[in-house]
Amino acid sequence: MKFGGRRKVPALLQQLDHFQDHTRFFFTTSARRLQTTLQARAFASNGGSEGSQGNPFLVPGATAATIFMLGALHVRRMYNDKKIEEARERGIELEFQPDAKAAFLRLLPLRSISRLWGSLTSVELPVWLRPHVYRAWSRAFHSNLEEAALPLEEYASLQEFFVRTLKEGSRPIDPDPQCLVSPVDGTILRFGELKGVRPMIDQVKGFSYSLSALLGASSFLPLIAEGNAHEGSSEEGKIPTEQSKKTWWRISLASPKVRDPVSVSPIRGIFYCVIYLKPGDYHRVHSPVDWNVLVRRHFSGHLFPLNERATRTIKNLYVENERVVLEGRWEGGFLAMAAIGATNVGSIKVFIEPDLKTNLPARKLLHSRQPEERAYEPEGIGMMLKKGDEVAAFNMGSTVVLVFQAQVPKSPNEKDPEFSFCVKRGERIRVGEALGRWREL
Repeated sequence: MKFGGRRKVPALLQQLDHFQDHTRFFFTTSARRLQTTLQARAFASNGGSEGSQGNPFLVPGATAATIFMLGALHVRRMYNDKKIEEARERGIELEFQPDAKAAFLRLLPLRSISRLWGSLTSVELPVWLRPHVYRAWSRAFHSNLEEAALPLEEYASLQEFFVRTLKEGSRPIDPDPQCLVSPVDGTILRFGELKGVRPMIDQVKGFSYSLSALLGASSFLPLIAEGNAHEGSSEEGKIPTEQSKKTWWRISLASPKVRDPVSVSPIRGIFYCVIYLKPGDYHRVHSPVDWNVLVRRHFSGHLFPLNERATRTIKNLYVENERVVLEGRWEGGFLAMAAIGATNVGSIKVFIEPDLKTNLPARKLLHSRQPEERAYEPEGIGMMLKKGDEVAAFNMGSTVVLVFQAQVPKSPNEKDPEFSFCVKRGERIRVGEALGRWREL
């Protein structure tokens, strides 16, 4: 037994030697394979043709990753929008909170990016590809393709598809003469009556912007001196005399008329409504009432986004962005409609003035805070529009701000018709549906 035990020791050592040899061979082979792989990748990164041929899935993989990232961002944005809508339904109003991202947006060339986007969307697509692209867009942004006036194959580019017309009867206009209708498809953000000195419009809770800054210092919004707030305000709402009409057409880019913001306030019966258009909404702007458009002002400015997050983080968002303001008169008195551009929506088409160009390169712009203004002829009449007529069109989504004068009782004892809104904040509305009506007291 003693000798038998001695014979087993060499056998055990021999097995250990074999194990070590196999282990050494395994690690050596693995190291060589790893070295070969790293060398091949390094050669490919240096532009070697063999490396490029050895990675046929590199470009498709990067493309798929980019699409996945964009899709994830879109899903996150939809999730945030849903949370905001749920908060509104519970009566929770989000407050203004500026952040670093808002400051970073000021460093980006958003005007150039928007022009580039416009060039890309104007590229003509192959006929066979058009339905697939437009259906994918409609699924992503919840557009209703059944309302399109033409077959999808007839929209040559994304730009044509964005500003598409609708089938006749898709947007019936409320025939009630005692109502003011929505000019766009969108979401009601804010509405109310302007009161007090220095009229302001709420952007979000905790921040407001000046109405005179939105419409321009030369706006003929009916205002009265603070000391005369209780004296015959109805006289301000009447049709101006010939002398006052002439002041409307006085276009002074160097030194416009500036009202003292401390000593004036709007007369009773000046209302406003802010409507936001999502990318998937119908993008044409219609006339809310029968009215005469007298003046057009074009403000060149930034092209910040106008989504929910932007309104809560960027001060004076609607005032700083590029916009086109139309002012005129209707049966109730003063009326102004501001079409505000946004990122990728630098181009605002005004159908009553086809020659107007927006989002021009910087070298073509006069860097001034004063708007470019035009008075429509004939003097005192201007462009006559009927309720429901097409006025303008956006690319992608944007915002429209209505400011209008409406009849209100002169005193609590009188029984004149009174205007009141028939919409709610956060409510979806379509072109032709009533924003507000006059009711007998």
